[in-house]
Amino acid sequence: MSAFTDRLREIRSAPTGKKIGAFFDYDGTLIEGFSAVAITRARVRSMEFGLGELGDFLLIGLRGVKSEQDYAEVLEATKPTFAGKTYAEMLEFGEHLFTHETAAQLRPQMWQILRAHREMGHRIVIASSATRFQIEPIAQAIEADHALATDVEVVDGIVTGKFLGRPLWGPGKAAAVRALAREHDVDLDASFAYSDGNEDIPYLESVGHPAAVSPRHGLRAEAEARGWPILDLRNPSYNRVAMAARTGAFYGSFIGSAALGFVGGLVRRDPNVLVESAIPTGNDVGLALAGVGVDVLDGEEYLTSDRPCVFVFNHQSKLDLPVIIHLVRRDATGVAKKEVKRVPVLGQILDAAGLVFIDRADAGKAIEQLQPAVQKLRDEGVSLVVAPEGTRSSTPRIAPFKKGPFHIAMQAGVPVVPIVLRNTGELMWRGSQLIKPGTVEVKVLPPVDTSDWRPETAGEHAEEVRQMFLTALADWPVESFEDGRMTRSMKGRP
Repeated sequence: MSAFTDRLREIRSAPTGKKIGAFFDYDGTLIEGFSAVAITRARVRSMEFGLGELGDFLLIGLRGVKSEQDYAEVLEATKPTFAGKTYAEMLEFGEHLFTHETAAQLRPQMWQILRAHREMGHRIVIASSATRFQIEPIAQAIEADHALATDVEVVDGIVTGKFLGRPLWGPGKAAAVRALAREHDVDLDASFAYSDGNEDIPYLESVGHPAAVSPRHGLRAEAEARGWPILDLRNPSYNRVAMAARTGAFYGSFIGSAALGFVGGLVRRDPNVLVESAIPTGNDVGLALAGVGVDVLDGEEYLTSDRPCVFVFNHQSKLDLPVIIHLVRRDATGVAKKEVKRVPVLGQILDAAGLVFIDRADAGKAIEQLQPAVQKLRDEGVSLVVAPEGTRSSTPRIAPFKKGPFHIAMQAGVPVVPIVLRNTGELMWRGSQLIKPGTVEVKVLPPVDTSDWRPETAGEHAEEVRQMFLTALADWPVESFEDGRMTRSMKGRP
């Protein structure tokens, strides 16, 4: 039994409710690496990073950060990042960096721990020495009850560059945790905390259930001496050349087969050659060449039992489309944003395959734009495949569902079939261009009857289906992480 599995069991045997805190450090704990790196890269790209600032950081790097005073000097060196900008600009800056860079570093195992605490109704708190601009996006993503961060002074909406109060580094973070516990009547002896850093020993010892997450040397020694759990969350290394070759092989197979199907369809005057044969075959070969397997854990029969229908799936990755094609295979069409139609080759293939392209900027006409798909559902028995989140989520969190797909199901009088995908985001992150080898796990939920739905309650039905996704992911039998970062289910294991 791994320390990770033991931790999940410990969480699930703890008391429920908000009196129990679950405190999470950010850099090196919830994410692999440091969010400040993304800030530095952004400043270098914008040519705002001066030689003086570079010199300060080099000196700090050589000396290290070993005390609150050292950390205060780090904050002083970062002033040029904030000073003179509006608070709104900095929040937007932090959100952009999180969505497009830092979110890709989220540890999936820690997301599983977060989910376990949330199921128990615990008070979720992120406690970080980083600035609030860095912390607010992740706090929203994990639906934290509180975000403890280092705050900056704002005067008339402008950030002055001064930092407010004690930095949340080392003892300062422990003091902030205790203050929050007093204010909200949190039982620290029954609470949990997670960190990777040596400086966080005072913070970890402030709770009854600390855990060291892939700890640095000093914290590891302290955790071993005190008997604290050590969660070693290894990220496997990948050969990027091999990944590039596999990704190229996938696209080559997909596009090559589709092109042959397109030409074959023209010669035979039968467009179904492309949709029913060429694309699924090329897609399957491409996934195999990319080293991606698809394992349907439950409900495979629902992929065919109630057609036509509206298939809905959670959207994490560019890899979702190939996986969905592999699952649904035939007699179906999909929906994509209009920008995809302009992608060379792929856009033309998808257009020929009958995809419906919608203008997401014109949300008022979304349902009207989907009418061709409704007609196919009604008249041709062709199913519709839609991602009701509307766009890829930046985290494993399921975003709110749009009502359009559920209106369509009502209008066409067909059921909704939820397809729950787990870990496509781990194999090909939102911003990534390369596919990692691994297995995508899938659960297909029973068809949802829409015959008694009404348009005025479409939002409620969308949320009901979303809750089915949340429950399915919460109940996923993931207990072991023997292959490092790539999570794996217990299906078929003793």
